[in-house]
Amino acid sequence: MIKIRGIIIVFTVLFIAFATTGCTLIFQKGRRSDVEKIGELESKLEDLERARAALRKSLSKEIKDKGVKLEMAERGLVVTFLAEILFDSGKAKIKKDAMPILDKVADVVNEVVPDLDVGVEGHTDNQPIKHSRWQSNWELSTSRATSVVHYLIDKKGIAPQRLAAIGYGEYRPVDTNETKEGKRKNRRVEIVILPEISKSEKASPKKPALNLK
Repeated sequence: MIKIRGIIIVFTVLFIAFATTGCTLIFQKGRRSDVEKIGELESKLEDLERARAALRKSLSKEIKDKGVKLEMAERGLVVTFLAEILFDSGKAKIKKDAMPILDKVADVVNEVVPDLDVGVEGHTDNQPIKHSRWQSNWELSTSRATSVVHYLIDKKGIAPQRLAAIGYGEYRPVDTNETKEGKRKNRRVEIVILPEISKSEKASPKKPALNLK
C-alpha cells in the first residue's frame, strides 16, 4: 500500500509543479478533472493491492520456499514462477503437482479481480536447445506461456478474452547466465495481473492533448 500511495503522490506532485511554475494546462471540454483521474487511478491500484494480499496469503509456502515471487511493478502485479515449479526440463506440459499452485492464482484472478486482464510470459536461460523438439528457446518459452493460458481457461474457467500469452525466450533475463543459479532464475514464467484500462483508453491509444505555455 505504501508503494501505491507513493505512485499517487508522485502524480499529484507533478500536477502541482505545473501549476506553480507558471505552466498552463489546457483541458478539453468534457474531460474529467485531474482530481477524479487521481481517484480512479488510486482505485485501480487498490484492486491490485487486494490481489497481492490474497496471493501473499495463499502462496505463502511457495514464496517462503523461493519457488514463487510476488511483486508490484509498473506493468502490474507480477507472480513469478521458477520454471522447475511448473515444468520438467525442456518440457511445456504442466506438472500435476504444479496445478494446485496455479489454482491459487486462478482463484484470486476470478474472485478478487474478475475485471482485470492477465498476461502470461515465458522466459528461458541462454542455453541453446539441443535435445528436444523445440527449434529454439522462443518456441519453448511461448509454448510454456500458452500451456498456462490453456490451463487457466480449460480448468479454471477464466474468460479467454482476459488472457494473453507471449514468449521472450532468453532475451529478458533477470540475472546473469554465467552461473547455475542465475540461469535458474532466468528460467521462469510470469503471470501479470494488469491494471484496468478504461474503454476509451482501449479504443484510442493516443494521449490527451497537453498544451504547455
